[in-house]
Order: sequence, then structure tokens, then C-alpha cells
Amino acid sequence: MLHMQQYVKASSLDEAYTLLMKNRNHQILGGMQWLKMQDRVVPMAIDLQALHLDEIKEQEDYIEIGAMCTLRQLETSPILLKAFGTLIQDSIKDIVGVQFRNTATIGGSLYSRFGFSDILTAFMVLDTSVVLYHQGEIKLSDYSKQPYERDILTHIRIRKEPLLTKFLCMRKSATDLSVLNFAIAKTATNYRIAIGARPKRAELVVLPVSYNDKQIEEALFAIELADNMRGSKEYRKALVHAFVQKSYTALQEEATCR
Repeated sequence: MLHMQQYVKASSLDEAYTLLMKNRNHQILGGMQWLKMQDRVVPMAIDLQALHLDEIKEQEDYIEIGAMCTLRQLETSPILLKAFGTLIQDSIKDIVGVQFRNTATIGGSLYSRFGFSDILTAFMVLDTSVVLYHQGEIKLSDYSKQPYERDILTHIRIRKEPLLTKFLCMRKSATDLSVLNFAIAKTATNYRIAIGARPKRAELVVLPVSYNDKQIEEALFAIELADNMRGSKEYRKALVHAFVQKSYTALQEEATCR
């Protein structure tokens, strides 16, 4: 069971960061969907709800998402749908249920960089950066490889660009974690492809747009796959093959229709 000894609603990011750094066991609160499942004592829980980090804003060159935006906000956002197709919506819509997505936050999801995360995989194929209070702005593909460091994720920024996208995953049941997830974005010059729940964190591969489906598949087999309770390495390899074929065909058809 989770026990919180003190609760503070921060009035500024400076206050929140100062409190966080006073004790390595102090905790920033997001939606608390995963945190509440832990068996631990938190000396101080720091709430960011008063800091107006719950908005999706469209700028001239990028879209900025506050870390306290819920997954449901992203799932239903017309701004994100217009900019990136159904990629983000498809990576979110099967995560547990609407009640869960109404409270789980995008900041908590990306800060944690869970290996099973569908969201991390989807955001990685976009030109995404995370903004941290102390470290500043970092490319998500670089941030995903970093060890955990105490900081506060405040915003996500995604550069706007012409692209085609597709997200795919395999679950054993509707609300289970993915056995494997897969995201692809096709730009004018390249394919950006991420594979997650492999079962490690998502890994990004960038390939020339001239590659066909067989060349893409061959390149992706260099990504390490492994066994766990949800699936074997060989099963995940078969899923990579299926996802490449399905997504490549879908993107080719969509490009023809435009």
C-alpha cells in the first residue's frame, strides 16, 4: 500500500523542484495510476495541478503538450489528430479504460519510460522533445536511453511536419499490456520506426524512404527481442514481420490516395 506522509500542492516549478531535491524519496504526482500500486512510504507528495500544465497548444512550428494533460485529452485532441493522423489516438485508446485515461498523465507516462509503453513507442517516431525543469529540452529518442535522474518533466514538444503514420500492437486481451508495439512515420526522406514492449524500452530506427518492405524488415531484425511471460522472442519476431507488411501496405495506399 502507498503511504504519503505529507502532501504539497506546488505554487511554482521552482518550489516543486526544490522540494523534490530535498529528499530522494519525495515524489512528484502525476495521475498516480501506477504509483498507487506500489508498496512504499512517500515522505512528501508534490502535486503540480496548480501550475497550468494541462493544455495542448499549437504553435507555428510545433505542438506543445503540458505534462499534466491526461491521456484522454490526447486521445480526443483535434489538434493532434490533424497534425499526426490517428497515431497518438491509436496508441492510447486501448490502455485499460476511459476512467484510467481520464487521470493518467502524459508526463508520467513519458517520464517513466516503461518498457511496455505504447505511448513512448508512438511519440518516438515523431520529432518529439521533452522539456525538463533542470536538464532543459532533450530529444525523446535520447531521453529514452538515459538512466533515471531526478527532475520534473514539464512539457512535450512535437515538431509539425508532413508525414504518414501508423501504430500497431498485439495484446492477448483488450486491457492487457502489449506483447509488442510498433509505430512508423513516413516523411519525405525517411521512415522512422520504433518497436517497444520487446520487452525492453522502445528503440528507434531511421531508414531511407527508398527501402521496400523486405529491406525494412531485415533492418528491424537487428533490434534485440527477448522472451518474457507475455511472449517469446520468436513470437515477437513473427509480429515484427506482420507489422511491417501491414503498415507498409497501409502507408503506400494512403500515399496513393493523397
